[in-house]
Amino acid sequence: MASAVLFDSPGPKTVRRHRIYTGLSLVVVLAVLAFVLLRLRDAGQFEYAKWEPLLTPQYLEALLEGLVDTLKMAFTSIILAVVAGVLFGVGKLSDHAWLRWPCWAVVELCRAVPVLLMMVFFFYVARIAGGVANGETGAYWSVVAALTVYNGAVLAEVFRAGILAVPKGQSEAGYAIGMRKSQVMSVVLLPQGVKIMLPAIISQCVVALKDTSLGYAIAAPALSKVGQSIFQQFNNALPTVFVVAVMYIAVNYVLTLIATWVQHRLVGERKQLEVGMVGGPAPDKDTV
Repeated sequence: MASAVLFDSPGPKTVRRHRIYTGLSLVVVLAVLAFVLLRLRDAGQFEYAKWEPLLTPQYLEALLEGLVDTLKMAFTSIILAVVAGVLFGVGKLSDHAWLRWPCWAVVELCRAVPVLLMMVFFFYVARIAGGVANGETGAYWSVVAALTVYNGAVLAEVFRAGILAVPKGQSEAGYAIGMRKSQVMSVVLLPQGVKIMLPAIISQCVVALKDTSLGYAIAAPALSKVGQSIFQQFNNALPTVFVVAVMYIAVNYVLTLIATWVQHRLVGERKQLEVGMVGGPAPDKDTV
C-alpha cells in the first residue's frame, strides 16, 4: 500500500523490461568476472607455488602477529580518539570564546590533513626528537598518533552533532532542577548524544581500523607491512593481497556485528523507557 502511494506500480511491459535489463546486467558482470579470472590464470596467479607461502605455518604466524599489531594500534587510537573527540566536541559548544575558537581551529585543521601525511610527519618528528631511527616502535606510535588526531577531530564533530540533536527540553529540565551547565552536559546531554550518534561512532572506528594499513609507508608493524614483505619475497602480490583483504574483512565484519548488537541493546532500552514514560508499565500477561 505504501509503495503504491509513492509511485505508480509498473505494468506487465515494464516488469518484463526490468527483468530483461537485470538479466543482461548479470550476464555482463559474469562475463567481466570470467574474463578477469582467465587473464589471472594465464598470468599464473592461480599456481600453487604462489599460494604455498600463505599456507606455511611460519608465514601464517607472521600474518597473525601482524593482525594482532593492527588490532592493538586500532584499539589504542580509537580509545584516544574517543577521548579527544569528546573533549574537542564539548569545547566547540563552550560559551567561552577562548576555549571554543581554539577547539574549532584544531578540529578543522586535523580534519583537513590526510592521514598518511600525518603518519609520515609524526614518524620523522619521532626520528628527529630521538636523534636516531626508532624502528618499529617509532612507526607504531606514529600510526597511533596520526589516527588519534584525525579520528579525534572527526569524532568531535560527531559528538557535537549528537549533543545538538538532543531535544532542548532535556537540558531545560536539568537547569530547572538546579544543575550547572557542566552537569547538564556530562549527565544529560552527552550520554543521550552518544546513543544518537552511535552508528556514526562505530563507522569511524571501522575507518580507523582500515587506516592502519597506511602504516606500511613508514614500515609500521601491521598486517599490510607483513603482507608487503611476503609478496616482495615470493612475487605473489595478488594471492597475498587477497588473504590480507579477507583478514581485514573478517575483523571488520566482527566489529560490525558487535556494534549492531550494542546499538540494538541501547535502542531497545530507550524504547522501553519511552513506553514506560508515556503509557506506564506494560501489562502483565497473567492479568490480561
